[in-house]
Amino acid sequence: QVRLVESGGGLVQAGGSLDLSCAASGRTFSPETMGWFRQAPGKEREFVGRIRWTSGSTVLADSVKDRFAINRDTAKKTVYLQMNSLKPEDTAVYFCAAADRLVLSTDEYAYNSWGQGTQVTVSS
Repeated sequence: QVRLVESGGGLVQAGGSLDLSCAASGRTFSPETMGWFRQAPGKEREFVGRIRWTSGSTVLADSVKDRFAINRDTAKKTVYLQMNSLKPEDTAVYFCAAADRLVLSTDEYAYNSWGQGTQVTVSS
């Protein structure tokens, strides 16, 4: 059983930065891909980015690729989402997810473990 716990969310002014963390636990934690998604009120959950666990290669959504970065620490079983130049439209609950296979799409259904989410609110 894999458990994912996000942290680091909060309230920030537009133009500010936040760093989210997603810590994994469980003896069976051995993902191929870790993903970040977000869901704004009244909207569907959307892909933010993903990282290949072994190589560290990342893919980010066009809406955030110039402002966000994803990193991981394999020893700590933690993946990070570094968010800069935040905009009010980045306001959402942010989720991390783990997939036990290589994910090459933005499909949330490719992931089989999810965290509970952390709220990010960007004020204008």
